[in-house]
Amino acid sequence: MSSATPNNTFDVAVVGLGPVGSLGAILFAEAGLRVVALEKQTDVWPLPRAVNLDGEIIRALQPVGLARPVQQLMQPLRPGERAGFVNSRREWLFGGDARPIGSNGWQPANMFDQPELDAFLRKTARCHPNVTTYISHEVTRFSSGEEQVEIQAVGKDGEISLSASYLVACDGANSPTRKALGICWRDLGYDQDWLVVDVEMISSHGLPNEVMQVCDPDRLHTFVATKDPFRRWEFQLHAGETAEQMLDHDTVHALLDPWTPRDTYRLRRTAVYQFHAAVADKWQHHRIFLAGDSAHQTPPFLGQGMNSGMRDVINLAWKLPLVNSGCCAKELLQTYQAERHDHVHDLVSWAVEMGHLMQHMADVEAAERLAIEPPQMERTSLKSGYGQGREQPPIRSGIVVTEQVSNEGATGYLLPQPVVRDGQGREMLFDELLGAKFALVYNGPHTFDEDTTSVLRALEIQMVDVSKLEIVRGKFPACLEQGEALLLRPDRIVFGHTNADMSADTLLTRLADSLKFLG
Repeated sequence: MSSATPNNTFDVAVVGLGPVGSLGAILFAEAGLRVVALEKQTDVWPLPRAVNLDGEIIRALQPVGLARPVQQLMQPLRPGERAGFVNSRREWLFGGDARPIGSNGWQPANMFDQPELDAFLRKTARCHPNVTTYISHEVTRFSSGEEQVEIQAVGKDGEISLSASYLVACDGANSPTRKALGICWRDLGYDQDWLVVDVEMISSHGLPNEVMQVCDPDRLHTFVATKDPFRRWEFQLHAGETAEQMLDHDTVHALLDPWTPRDTYRLRRTAVYQFHAAVADKWQHHRIFLAGDSAHQTPPFLGQGMNSGMRDVINLAWKLPLVNSGCCAKELLQTYQAERHDHVHDLVSWAVEMGHLMQHMADVEAAERLAIEPPQMERTSLKSGYGQGREQPPIRSGIVVTEQVSNEGATGYLLPQPVVRDGQGREMLFDELLGAKFALVYNGPHTFDEDTTSVLRALEIQMVDVSKLEIVRGKFPACLEQGEALLLRPDRIVFGHTNADMSADTLLTRLADSLKFLG
């Protein structure tokens, strides 16, 4: 591999400019890193894949000024929107109504059209002054040394050689990077072939504004009211059915006939996929990181595949700059897998649970048809049912006060984001007061000794006294309302809080130790 020139030396190389890679490039660049992004395809993939964006992802875009533009790409809340399980007659079994505002200050679940979002994120990344892009360039070789990663890629004009301090591989489920590193998948026990049908509605129709997991004994299927004017169905294949059979247009139309007349829609995409649940054994190899589908795959029942990938790069986007600048030791980066792996594992396992729950509810209906004893639910629980608002799991290890993490506390969770009013009468989402760095949020006076004051300065920790704010909508955690202080990471996860055993000075010292702070 030929040596890279100074003009081809970067802080971070991003391989793959899908939604996860593009978001990563934007966030890394906004943090002041010099980014090179390589994408082997010429254009954004023109067909839909992911359809749901979590409100917490929109929240993460607030510090870089992209939350409102991205929100404009989302489907506004429609009458009767809800998500849940139904029987073969589409009678409601259980689920939950869509909410206009969640704890993150945004609509919790947002339907979108992926080609539109992809194009926006890629254009934003390519226009950023800190990002150099190589479109239609495929990475052919790379090697990770002590100080940098050497990369070779080929495009229509020949080969290029680059170097970067770090490489973040966002190159998909079939990741060449992961395969080249010899990293294996850990299977989580769900491998099913499904037909995915995307349509554009072209005339008046009676389809509901719902997401339905249809527990039909004759064939499990899903209906998704995606962004108007589009809709999606997913149908599980039976044993012996082939992709060729299922992709026949007569077969597809026959499956949609019970839902809507053929003259109300135009087929946009039909594809057979194996829904797969797996997590990579390793997410980091020296200076190389896996993110998105290259690190994990999930069945689509929760709409969390792309969202989980975006959480990956959000996690790296505040850690890489701290290490790259020399502020923190490289050991900080080892917390990436520690924090993200367990969170992803939980969500993938939950999605698998939903797949099993669909099958169980279908088996119950089949038993009712035959007037026999219904099967017992062994592997799943209605308490974890789809659409019932289960909270995201906390961060239990890594950059967090581990002994404070519990199912009811604030530590390890995203801080709720209320709308507040300041002393000048201005209303805003709370994060607008925090910037993009660490923040110490407190209720009333707090003082600090000289050593911790130096940590405050070095990490540019924003200080916010909520006693000077009025909550207009939403709420803060109870511990903050009771006069304690919360220390927030740049991703708005609560690192820890003060209490009888943890002073503000001790909390800041714990943060410095956790970050491998070098001063």
